[in-house]
Amino acid sequence: MNDIVEGMLSAFRLIFSLDADLFEIILLSLQVTLTAVVIASIIGMPMGAWLAVNRFRFRRLTIAILNALMGLPPVVVGLIVYIMLSRSGPFGVLNLLFTPTAMVIAQVIIITPLIASISHQAIRDLWADYHDLLISLNTTKRQRILTLIKDARRSLLTASLAGFGRAIGEVGAIMIVGGNIDHLTRVLTTAIALETGKGEFAFALALGFVLIALAIIVNLAIHSISKTERASNW
Repeated sequence: MNDIVEGMLSAFRLIFSLDADLFEIILLSLQVTLTAVVIASIIGMPMGAWLAVNRFRFRRLTIAILNALMGLPPVVVGLIVYIMLSRSGPFGVLNLLFTPTAMVIAQVIIITPLIASISHQAIRDLWADYHDLLISLNTTKRQRILTLIKDARRSLLTASLAGFGRAIGEVGAIMIVGGNIDHLTRVLTTAIALETGKGEFAFALALGFVLIALAIIVNLAIHSISKTERASNW
């Protein structure tokens, strides 16, 4: 018990002393995760809207596959990205393996189906309400999708938030494609795994507290944005 208390105290000392290594890891984690969320949102939201608006053969199968990909095992994604970016892989000449870019690619693959699926569910309900109006206005499919995305923006923020939550806590794929290299690809989750294995529980706890704090801060920020938008609409 004393070891746990001492570890927690040491963790808070690291945080409040503005430890350079700790903040380097935090900044890289945010850089990788936020970049992945933005890219995945740009891909996933229009994809979800397109599936809601369009009717085509095998549509139900496509949606079922998309929903199934929400549970895509991160280590499998990491392995596939590793093979694709390795020297013997098709993209080996780009030298992206064990770089933050490779980590972003893996996270985008992991969270895009999640964002697309949540976006589809949100926009599908909105499309049921807007269907007759948008059809009567003779809008193009592009205009319908943009209108639905704009009106469903609060729900889509939730989709991005879900993607952020999954990406920030990801360790398997990130460890494989990033390599957990100090001062280059070490992020919060991989650092926690490393420091725990080394027995450096204080630093691991500090990283864990920061990870939890980041998740809470982002949630509060999204909630605040949604509340502000709702108030402005009133």
